[in-house]
Amino acid sequence: MKVIASSLRKGNVVELEGKLYVVLTAQNFHPGKGTPVTQVDMRRISDGVKVSERWRTTEQVERAHVEEKEYDFLYDDGEGYHFMEPETYEQITVSADVVGDGKVYLQEGMRCYLKTYDGACIAIEFPQKITVEITETEPVVKGQTASSSYKPAMADNGLRIMVPPHIGAGTRVVINTDDNSYVERAKD
Repeated sequence: MKVIASSLRKGNVVELEGKLYVVLTAQNFHPGKGTPVTQVDMRRISDGVKVSERWRTTEQVERAHVEEKEYDFLYDDGEGYHFMEPETYEQITVSADVVGDGKVYLQEGMRCYLKTYDGACIAIEFPQKITVEITETEPVVKGQTASSSYKPAMADNGLRIMVPPHIGAGTRVVINTDDNSYVERAKD
């Protein structure tokens, strides 16, 4: 299926010269003068090589037909990351290189979208927002809550994020998985 380059997003699978690639990042650039372009960083599925491509935003790119299904994350061990299809209870093991840096987002029971091609998982799409607990951060300074400054904090999954001054250790917060940014305090 052909799509325009500017519509490519993280997790999409593209076919180039007979090989499949998973999109890691996609950015659209609109220079003041000249043609707008889409810069895409991809990983070749067959051997894991990272590739950078640049297309005009209106250029047609072949998007591979990939089956996308919801799976629940169960656990990880030496074999890889184990997921279960919620309706059939069929389990699938995903290798560590497919999960990549996203392993910090995985929480037990989390619902993810797994993209499979010929029965093998080639890409994983995490929920856009996840809830984490802050394990350590600088203490709250009285009177600093009005300013818009953020302070560094460590989450229970090992992620370093910037949080507002009023957030203390033990607080559960919602973060955006696209850029690890603070969204809000968790409502639970």
